[in-house]
Amino acid sequence: MADVRILLTDKAIARLLPPVEGWYLARDTELKGFFVVVGRRKRTFTVQGDLRQGGKRASSIRVAIGDASEISTRTARATAKDYLAQISRGQHPKAEKRGSGGGEPVTTEGDATAPSGAITLRQAWERYRDAHMVRKGRSERTIESYRDHVERIFIEWLDLPLGELGLDPAKVVTKHDDVTKENGPYIANGSMRTLRAIYNHARKANRSLPADNPVNAVDWNGENRRDTGMGTGDLKGWLAELAALDNPIRREFHLFTLLSGCRPTALQEIQPRHVNFRRRMVHIPKPKGGAKRAFDIPLSREMVLCLLRAIRFGRQMYPSQAAEWIFPADSASGHIVEQKEDRATLSKWGNDLRQSFRTIATAASVSEFDAKLLMNHAIPGVNAGYITRHKLLEDHLRSQQQAISSAVFAGLRGSTIENPGIRGWLGRGATRRAPRKAKLDQTESNECPATMEAIRREAA
Repeated sequence: MADVRILLTDKAIARLLPPVEGWYLARDTELKGFFVVVGRRKRTFTVQGDLRQGGKRASSIRVAIGDASEISTRTARATAKDYLAQISRGQHPKAEKRGSGGGEPVTTEGDATAPSGAITLRQAWERYRDAHMVRKGRSERTIESYRDHVERIFIEWLDLPLGELGLDPAKVVTKHDDVTKENGPYIANGSMRTLRAIYNHARKANRSLPADNPVNAVDWNGENRRDTGMGTGDLKGWLAELAALDNPIRREFHLFTLLSGCRPTALQEIQPRHVNFRRRMVHIPKPKGGAKRAFDIPLSREMVLCLLRAIRFGRQMYPSQAAEWIFPADSASGHIVEQKEDRATLSKWGNDLRQSFRTIATAASVSEFDAKLLMNHAIPGVNAGYITRHKLLEDHLRSQQQAISSAVFAGLRGSTIENPGIRGWLGRGATRRAPRKAKLDQTESNECPATMEAIRREAA
């Protein structure tokens, strides 16, 4: 969710909606630098200000005041004013707690080689982000996930020297226990992996940091893979649920997620220029792992028809957004952002469909190696380095993709007659009927008309 500006009161904070994921800030309209960090389970009063030394800005710091469920807004506002006054004088509000000697100015320059472990978590994170993640082309979603861990889960430690954590691993263990209770076991483990990576990276340039990573003391929560995929016997009921969705673009999005096995977050950002109907390929420019992991997905006949319907519905419902996105929506970005559905309406979506793709691929006798290539999984072993993936796309991998799509629709013939929703959506001639006013762009409809007509005839 986007940050908001409101007059912070106890009632106003109680009315703030929790984010679907991550966190956002509710900034006070009356006191600059005073805000609440709103997470899914916790709301924290916080201040932010510029530390100055010699009249010049040294750094911007955030200091947590306390949990909004434990202190009133009036108390937090009074504390915030005191903290902001100290920051304006070049003093860290929690200097004494950090052992900095009673209000002396705190040095927070972004020097990755600060002596005696003085580099803070904030500085180490910024260095790790810029020198490691950005430079190596990590995706924006991955960077955002790390940032969420650092600036939300570890907000109270942002200006704490890493050396202090290194010398007190019990503090990290306690934090992991607390996050497990408040945010769940998966978030707790993920945030600790982030802290471990940042600490290891910082120690390369700061040898005074303790050699033992404090995260090594953590007792990790058990994590089980979610077995939520469908088999071929489940597809008839799921497709009936999908046919009943009110929004036809979301319907095609979920179907294409199943047929491609691609991560939903990558499919959300497909643009018309990424689809090549002549070669029957769709390009995924920013999958998990960043641009260096970009790949092409070969399209089965059913996948082509799915994209055609999405394009046509998009141009009727959201004409301006559809010029830029295959799956447009009335959102700030212009495309589908939230793929979640009510489980009572659609029982499987998101990563469930990626697991279903992998399961159906096995039922369709597609080899494990080919399934991994289609899903853009890393292939272990030396022999994988000798495989030239793009040489397999337009014949072998497309035939394997077609086998999976055929397995998905194998049990539908009776359903298209019995179920009017499915019949109107996937029945004979449905692609031509919906919607009539929308027309394909010349670069798509005329790029290879013979191929497109052959696909329509065969599907019908």
